[in-house]
Amino acid sequence: MHAKKWTGILAGALMALVATASIAADDGKGGSAAKLSSDSRAALSQLYAKVPKAKELGGKAVAVLVFPSITKAGLGIGGQYGEGALLKGGKAAGYYSTAGISSGLQIGAQQYGYAMFFMNEGALSQLGNAEGFEVGVGPTVVVMDEGKAKSTTTTSAKDDIYAFIFSQKGLMAGLGIQGNKITKIDK
Repeated sequence: MHAKKWTGILAGALMALVATASIAADDGKGGSAAKLSSDSRAALSQLYAKVPKAKELGGKAVAVLVFPSITKAGLGIGGQYGEGALLKGGKAAGYYSTAGISSGLQIGAQQYGYAMFFMNEGALSQLGNAEGFEVGVGPTVVVMDEGKAKSTTTTSAKDDIYAFIFSQKGLMAGLGIQGNKITKIDK
């Protein structure tokens, strides 16, 4: 009985968190393109300030897809969702959503951002796929942490796409971007 009580409490808390995140995402402006573009540029600037290697890669990338805030929650079965902007030359060239579903031993909720640095036109062209871009299928995506970023130089960067996860808030085991689907959206 004790385990059922805690499971119910946690499930209720997670549902409340997801509902709150959904309401917060609708900032009264209907999630406007201008706001999403501004938030994406600000998030990228914060990443550059904290991780100099990200800034170096940004200088070599043909485009950077930035998701400033993604909400992930789970209790056995989990899901995540966020919206971002594709930045080319510092300007928004398109808007995308990222969504994923997962299952397994997981519990908690978290918000975070991530940026994907497209290092060549071939990798970027995969993003325009009509059915959406699945992370883990197609071009090579390397998820960078601070340790890996310190040992990578722009001359040793040979992969198609580099991704940085940043601004993590909350507590959840199993953070990653594999299995996400990225789809172009109208703003």
